Amino acid sequence: MTDSPEPTEQHIRTVRRTVLTVAGLNLGYFFVEVAVALAIGSVSLLADSVDFLEDTAVNLLIVLALGWSLHARSRAGKVMALIILVPAAAAAWQVADKIGDPVAPAALPLTLAALGAVVVNATCALLLVRIRHHAGSMTTAAWLAARNDVLVNVAIIAVGGLTAWTGSGWPDVVLGIGILLLGLTAAKEVWEAAEEERLGAMALAGEDID
Repeated sequence: MTDSPEPTEQHIRTVRRTVLTVAGLNLGYFFVEVAVALAIGSVSLLADSVDFLEDTAVNLLIVLALGWSLHARSRAGKVMALIILVPAAAAAWQVADKIGDPVAPAALPLTLAALGAVVVNATCALLLVRIRHHAGSMTTAAWLAARNDVLVNVAIIAVGGLTAWTGSGWPDVVLGIGILLLGLTAAKEVWEAAEEERLGAMALAGEDID
């Protein structure tokens, strides 16, 4: 186990500026994706739009938690692990709702919305990769979310192609299940990183670690 270093004032300013930019990008594109998803009835795109809102919350929480102690940062990291489950729950609900009658969404709007999401999420990932170790589990959570989102967006583009080719709604539903599994994996990784910080704080305080 490696103790997480306390961030310097310079790092705090850098992280705060970066995550506020990322939060703004995510919030803006959330409104774009949710509008398109509702208009065309896409499970995968709706799950991804909720994910943009989750990323906004994660990055705003980072701003609030900067400069906190290791214990407080550990608690914030675990809160974020739970936040990551929100889009997974949304995907599960949509899959359950449509699995009996998987109507195909409109392929072109689905693909175009996913292309825009790739641009936004790739930009966020590039911004966050430089600071992902500056605040322990918090910035790790934000970077993991942005990285995973790029993979999801590429998959949605593929679903758009399959939908146009087959006229079936099943690729959209299957990807919704994939987004659910990806969200669970990301939440697990963030929870584990937060737990390492908790143990690190206990070690620094001279407390016994069971």
